[in-house]
Amino acid sequence: MTASAEHFPALVLNADYRPLSYFPLSLWSWQDALKSVFLGRVNIVSEYDRVVHSPTFEMRLPSVICLKRYVQRKRQPAFTRFNLFLRDGFTCQYCGSEDDLTFDHVLPRRLGGQTSWQNITTACAKCNMQKGGRLPKEARMFPKIKPYIPSAENLNEMGRHFPPNYLHESWRDFLYWDAELLD
Repeated sequence: MTASAEHFPALVLNADYRPLSYFPLSLWSWQDALKSVFLGRVNIVSEYDRVVHSPTFEMRLPSVICLKRYVQRKRQPAFTRFNLFLRDGFTCQYCGSEDDLTFDHVLPRRLGGQTSWQNITTACAKCNMQKGGRLPKEARMFPKIKPYIPSAENLNEMGRHFPPNYLHESWRDFLYWDAELLD
């Protein structure tokens, strides 16, 4: 095999055999996966054909690993630009564009608007400039979805609509994207 071992990440499943996250997909480097195997923290569910070895040991690289202990998910995900865009489907909530995304304070900061899940929406740069520091009513621009605090499950569900560019065959049984997206 000519590909280097760097191209063999392991899909990480929680103890319930569901990925820790869908977007970004929970992947560990082969080094981290092997370290966790040797420390007894994970079980190997599936392996690549690729073998790594030392002078005294040989092992196939894990392609899917499962944590031995269940990791409780946080109730409320961190407020980050990425998570906001994911919540809003990577589209401007004013015009539907997917280009040049920013975030907009629905209640402008100059009027006391906070930077929080309930007051921020995804906006393309053009719509953000057009709305400016005005209220939606003043600008006659209303977000398609009222800003809300998503749960981790909401974000995971949204992440299923955006499968990664590469999915190893051994991962497919543990991922739940639409079949036409995977082909």
